[in-house]
Amino acid sequence: MRVGSFQAPVAVAWQLTNLCDLSCRHCLNDSGPGGGHSSELSRAEVLRVSREIAACQVPYVLFCGGEPMLSPHFWAAAEALGKAGVWLKVETNGQRLDPASARRLAKLPIRSVQVSLDGVTQEAYESLRPGAELSAALEACRFVRRAGMPLEIAFVPTRANIHEAPEVIETALELGAFRFNTGTLIRRGRAAEAWADLSVTQEASRTLLATLTARETSLAGRLELCFRPFSFEEQVRAEATEPSGTLTVLPDGRVRLSSASDSICADLRTHTLLEAWRAYVRASVNGTRSEKPAGLCLGPATRS
Repeated sequence: MRVGSFQAPVAVAWQLTNLCDLSCRHCLNDSGPGGGHSSELSRAEVLRVSREIAACQVPYVLFCGGEPMLSPHFWAAAEALGKAGVWLKVETNGQRLDPASARRLAKLPIRSVQVSLDGVTQEAYESLRPGAELSAALEACRFVRRAGMPLEIAFVPTRANIHEAPEVIETALELGAFRFNTGTLIRRGRAAEAWADLSVTQEASRTLLATLTARETSLAGRLELCFRPFSFEEQVRAEATEPSGTLTVLPDGRVRLSSASDSICADLRTHTLLEAWRAYVRASVNGTRSEKPAGLCLGPATRS
C-alpha cells in the first residue's frame, strides 16, 4: 500500500457543516436547514486544523457538507488555506453562489468548484431538491466560469432524473465544465428513507453505464466523464485494495477511515492532523480495519 510511505495525507475531504439550505431527498448525510449542530468545530478549532493542514503541506482540500459555504467558518478556513498555497475544491448546490462570492473564490487557489446539476428540467431537478431552482444552479455554473475557475458538474441518478443524464452531459459541455461526476445512488441518509421512490432498476443503471462508457472516448479532451468506480461495491473493493490517502473529516472533527465507511479512526479535537494520519495508515495499511462498510458518497470524486 503506497500510502504507508506518505508522511501526511494527500488530501483532506472536509465536511465543514451539516447545515444546508435544501433538504434534498437523495442526500447521504441528512443535511438540511436544521442540520447544523452545536457539536461542529468552532472557528478557533477550524483555524487550528487549517494551520495543521498547511503545516503538513497537504496539497489539496475538498470542502463539502451540507452546503459548505453556509458554514460561518467557510471563508476563514478557505482563505487561511489559500494563503498557505493549498489547492481547494468547493462542492455546492449553487443556490446561493452569486457573482461576488465567485469573485472572492477566484482569488484563492481553486482547483475546481463543483455544482450539483440533477436534471435539465425544473420538474426533475426539484423532484430531488424541493424548493430549489434549476436556473439558480445554472447561473452559479456561469458565475464560476466567468470568474475564471474550473467547473465540475455532479449528477445523482435516480428514478426521477436518470433519463435526463445524456442531456445533463451536453449541458455540462455547454457550460464549459471540464468534468462530469456520477455513479450509482447510495442507500444512505435521506436517500435510504426515499429508496423505494428513488432507486433505479438494474436495467436503467446498466443503460447509464453503457452511455457513459460510449461517450467517454468521443468526449476525450473536452469533458472528463468520472464514473469509476460506478457502484458502492466497486468503491469498497477499490478502497480495500488501495486506500486513497484522503482524510475524511466530519463537522465535529471526527475522521472517518474512508468515504465508504462509518468507522472513525481519529478525532481532530483531541488528535493532531499527523496523529490522525498515522491512525488512518495503521488501520488502512496494516490490516487493522474491522469495520463493515456502510455507504459512500456518489462517484469517485463527489460528495453531492
